[in-house]
Amino acid sequence: MSYVVVKAATLPEAWEQAVLRCWEEGDRIRTEYDKPGDPESRDCTVFIVVEHPFQEPRIHKAFPGSLEYLEIYRQEVVQGIHDHWVNPKEGKWSYTYHQRLFAYDVNDAKGGKKIIDQFEYIIERLAESPHTRRAQAITWKPDVDPTVDDPACLQRIWFRIFGDELRMNVHMRSNDAYKATFMNMWAFVDLQRFVAEEVSRRSGRALKVGPYAHIVDSFHIYGSYFKEFEGFLKSVRTRSFDERTWDSSSELVQGAFDSARAQIEQERKAGK
Repeated sequence: MSYVVVKAATLPEAWEQAVLRCWEEGDRIRTEYDKPGDPESRDCTVFIVVEHPFQEPRIHKAFPGSLEYLEIYRQEVVQGIHDHWVNPKEGKWSYTYHQRLFAYDVNDAKGGKKIIDQFEYIIERLAESPHTRRAQAITWKPDVDPTVDDPACLQRIWFRIFGDELRMNVHMRSNDAYKATFMNMWAFVDLQRFVAEEVSRRSGRALKVGPYAHIVDSFHIYGSYFKEFEGFLKSVRTRSFDERTWDSSSELVQGAFDSARAQIEQERKAGK
């Protein structure tokens, strides 16, 4: 297995460098999702550090998704807007990250279910004991995930305060480098912001968002979309970094986010 370490100032810079390193240095290996004739994927274990997650520019234009969906996904992870879609008995989703993080269920002593808000514990622990190493949340459920078709990729989130910074490490067992990672990182650093603000409010100690680390056991580019991926490579070769990124506060980006919020509100009113 190839091992890659990337350290960069901003989210789009870190993501782009990690994807390129995976393409150039990743091992060739087959996956469980390959179709006959698909090339072998590129795969590595990666450690990505974003030194300033909220420094602009914050968005890479080449992430394969719309700005509207980026905002919807952020709210899905941070606010749980799609937790009500979880209903595996009816063939619907088996989990959301928000549900696993904020409403993790375990069996109690009487055979019933106990719901644990892991982020409430994290925030209280950090507010009471800033130097703690126990401020973490998990997602994996050994009684469910080994047998489902799409088990959780996110495994664990760990927080610690250093000086006036809240730092966060995210551990993923598997991550689609090109098609999923940027959106994952975008949402996860907003969780980091949320925790920093809540700990600041409860402790009376002003915290800022510090470095973000994204650690992945299998960081991969699937052979099935190599043709599509050529567009990403061409963009890196022919366009400047400024041309490849957006400032998240720009009118274009905020307009797309407003559109997404309106869509979310319409769905809420319609009971979807």
